[in-house]
Amino acid sequence: MATKSATKNPATKEAIWPGLEAGVPKPLMPYSPAIRAGDWVFIAGLIASDFQTGLAPEVVNSNSYLDNELALQSNFVLRNLASTIKACDCDINKNMVRMWQWLVSENPSQSDFHKGDNWPSMTLKPYLNIRDTIVNSPAPPSSYLGVRELLCLGTALEVDMICLDDEHQPQIIEAPKGISTASGGHSCGMRRGDWVFLAAENAADLITATEGSTQWHIDSIEAQAEHILEKLSAIAKASGSSLAKAVKADVYIGHPSDFAGMDKVWKRYFPDNPPARVVIPYMGMGHKGNRIEIALTLLTNDATIKAQTIKTPDAPKPLGHEPQAVKAGDLLFFSTQMAFDSTGNLADGMVRHPSFPWYGSPGQAQMRYMMKNIDAICKAANTNVENICRRVCFHSDFQWFAESIEEWASYFPGDKPASTTIRLGGPFVVPGANTLLDLIAYAPD
Repeated sequence: MATKSATKNPATKEAIWPGLEAGVPKPLMPYSPAIRAGDWVFIAGLIASDFQTGLAPEVVNSNSYLDNELALQSNFVLRNLASTIKACDCDINKNMVRMWQWLVSENPSQSDFHKGDNWPSMTLKPYLNIRDTIVNSPAPPSSYLGVRELLCLGTALEVDMICLDDEHQPQIIEAPKGISTASGGHSCGMRRGDWVFLAAENAADLITATEGSTQWHIDSIEAQAEHILEKLSAIAKASGSSLAKAVKADVYIGHPSDFAGMDKVWKRYFPDNPPARVVIPYMGMGHKGNRIEIALTLLTNDATIKAQTIKTPDAPKPLGHEPQAVKAGDLLFFSTQMAFDSTGNLADGMVRHPSFPWYGSPGQAQMRYMMKNIDAICKAANTNVENICRRVCFHSDFQWFAESIEEWASYFPGDKPASTTIRLGGPFVVPGANTLLDLIAYAPD
C-alpha cells in the first residue's frame, strides 16, 4: 500500500510511495518516489535497483545471448514507474506530459569531450522496444542524454517524468511541414490545457546538410542554437503558442565553452522576459557533431494563467540571459542553481584550501550556499523551500553526493522532493562547482 493516499489538495504537496507489494523498492536515500502537488505529479528518477543488493536480481544478465541488459533494466524501470504513477491515481498514458531518459555511456571520453565530440556511441533500440510495450505511441515529449554514471553501480538507465492530472485531454502536436524533429518515437510536442511541452530538439538535420562545409566548422554552436530555436518556434506556433510564451528551457550543451555562443543567440530569440533556463554541460548527444539540445515548456497564447519573472537582490544574478526564476500558474521554475556569485564565478569558501586539501566539506558548503539563494527566490515568489517538488541534481563527481544530499535533506523535515541524481563527469560552466540543481517548486496563489 502507498504510504499516503493520492489526494488532490490545491494548497499542499504530498509524498507517495506505492509500496513493495507494487514492486517498487523503497528509496534508500532521502527523497520521495513521487510528489503530488495540486494537479501535478512529479515522479522521481527510477533505476533498476532494489536498494538492498544493488542491481535488482531480475535484471542481472545471466546469458547475454538471450537477454539484453538495457532491455531488462528498461522493463524493470518503466513498469515500476507505471506502478508509481498508478499509486498517484494517474495513468502513464493518460497523464504523462514529459519524460527524461538518462543513459550511462563511457563515451564521449575526456579526450573526445575536449575536442568537441559529444556522441555517446550507443543504441536506444532495446529501451525503445520496451518503452513501446508500456507507453502508447507516440510517447510524450522526451529527452535522451548520455551521462557518465548513476548512483547504483551497474545501472544503465534512469527515467523520470512529470504528469498532469486535470480535466484537459492531451493533444499531440505534429511537426509542421518541412520541420525535421529528433527521432525516438516520441511526440515533438504536447498541448494540455494552458500548457505546451516540447521535446528536446537537436541540429542533426543541419549537421547532415552542412557537414564538411565551411559554415558548419566556423560557427557550429551559434548555427545549431539558431537552427533549433527556429524549429521550436515553428512547433510552438503549431501548438497555439510561441517562443514569447516559454516559461522554462532545458538546454544541454556539449562543453562549457559553448555557453557564450548559445547565450548570444538566446538574447536574440528571447529579448524580453526570457524563460527560466537550466544549462547542463557535458552531455552525450544522439548525433555525432551535436553541440546543443533544447527543450521548452510554454503557456499557450490564450492561456488563462500568467507568467511572472521572479527577481530578488538576496540571490546572485543569473549566469546569462535568464531570470532567477519564473512563476507560471502554480509552479515556480528555477534557472540554473550552482554556488556562483553575481560575477558568475565560484563563491568564496566553496573549495578546500590548496594547502589543506584534506579539510573541509565542499559538497555540503556548496549545497548550503545554494539553499540560501533558493530560499530567497522562493520567498520572492511567495512560497518556501519545503514546497520544492522536483529536484534533478548533477554532480561533477559522486564523491560530493553524500555530504551534499544530507545537507539538502535537512531543509525538508517533512516530505522530501522527488529526486534524480546524475554524474556528468565533466566540468561545469562555473569552474570549481561540484553540484548543479534543476528545481521546480509548488507555488499556489
